[in-house]
Amino acid sequence: MKLDCFSVWQIHLIPDFTFSEKIAIFPQRSAFPLMYLVTIGLEVHCQVNTVTKMFCACATSFGEEPNVNICPTCLGLPGALPVLNQVAIEKTILTGMMLGCSTPPISKWDRKNYFYPDMPKNYQTTQMDLPLCIGGQVPLYDHCYPSDAQKTIARPNQIIRLNRIHLEEDVAKSTHLGTTSLIDFNRAGTPLMEIVTEPDLETAEEAFAYLRTLQMILVQGGVSFADMEKGQMRCDVNISLRRNASDPLGAKVELKNLNSTSAVRRAVMYEIERQTEELNAGIPQIQSTRRWDDDRGETQMMRTKEDAHDYRYFPCPDLLPLHTMNLVERMSRVVPELPHQRMARYEKDFSLTRYDASVLSSDVPLAQYFESAMHPAIPAKKTANFLINNLLGTINERNISIQECPVKPENLANLLELVENGTLAANQAREVFIVMLEQSEKTAAAIADELGYKPTDTGALNELCDQIIAEFPDKVAEIKAGNERLLNFLTGQIMKASTVKPNPKLVTDLLRDKIG
Repeated sequence: MKLDCFSVWQIHLIPDFTFSEKIAIFPQRSAFPLMYLVTIGLEVHCQVNTVTKMFCACATSFGEEPNVNICPTCLGLPGALPVLNQVAIEKTILTGMMLGCSTPPISKWDRKNYFYPDMPKNYQTTQMDLPLCIGGQVPLYDHCYPSDAQKTIARPNQIIRLNRIHLEEDVAKSTHLGTTSLIDFNRAGTPLMEIVTEPDLETAEEAFAYLRTLQMILVQGGVSFADMEKGQMRCDVNISLRRNASDPLGAKVELKNLNSTSAVRRAVMYEIERQTEELNAGIPQIQSTRRWDDDRGETQMMRTKEDAHDYRYFPCPDLLPLHTMNLVERMSRVVPELPHQRMARYEKDFSLTRYDASVLSSDVPLAQYFESAMHPAIPAKKTANFLINNLLGTINERNISIQECPVKPENLANLLELVENGTLAANQAREVFIVMLEQSEKTAAAIADELGYKPTDTGALNELCDQIIAEFPDKVAEIKAGNERLLNFLTGQIMKASTVKPNPKLVTDLLRDKIG
């Protein structure tokens, strides 16, 4: 059933609850509206960036012809035995270190038994009670919330606890065509981390921010490309509603295999609305799994949810338990600087604003470009401003990445030096930069010279100022009377009369000094 749009809902604050519990949603049309607290947990499946699959030597790939990177192990043929991928294990442990998890001294592998067409051996090799990573947390970055929600974040600086991260194998890709389905086993066996949160999230916007934040950390850590459009990162959402904070959690409804952050946000909004309406109508919720139909904008029932015992987990007889001490020691030496750590460093060491620091720290190549472009004679704030306000927009328009930018960081620093010493105004520097993109072999100074932006002879500029002041005594009188806007008029006259193109700010400042 298609439910009404979200304009019919209101948020009411309940004074007896803590701020994090003050979420209550009910339909205005109900005669006796009931209020519910929303509890959300996420299970993120993320492919580990490796050359080969988890248990065999087949290549990991995307976009190739179906069923070309397969072997008996991928296909689950009888007698095929798995061999562990060490890189996948190391990168999973590294992920745990970045997120503050602990790794048990011994980790083991289990079989999760179920029948689906995309898993022909009828079990998945995974981890149950001794995963590679336990605990941990993910901080929600403010700039990772939806843009329309960043000014109204209900719980700023929120930290989402993790329950575990375990490593398993991905399944094949199914393509459904009406009455038939196609199976591509290229993806089957790809190393897959499952990152499971505690039920700490409360809104669709927090779920969106969590996924964006986690994606940023995984990419910057080099452990995954985490591209949701390519299926490298997928999300299951668990949602339950209850009346009071003291009540046990309500029946858990799982939304399966959501493949974009925007889809997660829309699906969570819809599901909160659906459950609220049914609970208000006296319809109890049952533990179940639903799918999200993005075209129709609604969730649909798939099946009632299995519990862990339904999967009949047991230790994998083909894989020995793993001693992790040496792996942990090795990976502890390569833990990278995380986005929030880099952001804090930029604020402290370079006096950048929170916004500038968050933009620059959100992408490692951009951060590296910024740090390479810094110059002792140029305040870091000015370098950051030019990068954010000019360079990024220009290269985005041209659909090139920061790594592909023709203007090298040291050449950008040379350009900003011309601004700092007064040779160029800000708008003139933008013009020079555009030419530098096309003629990257030339220096900023050479391009500025070609455009007529040459260092102005102080004596000649003084004479020109005196000349213009003498030509417009009425304007000068008005300026002295307080109409400083006319300084722009006199500046324009000098710019027209000059044989070069001086810095307008220098001209205006000189005029102001002369007129007094």
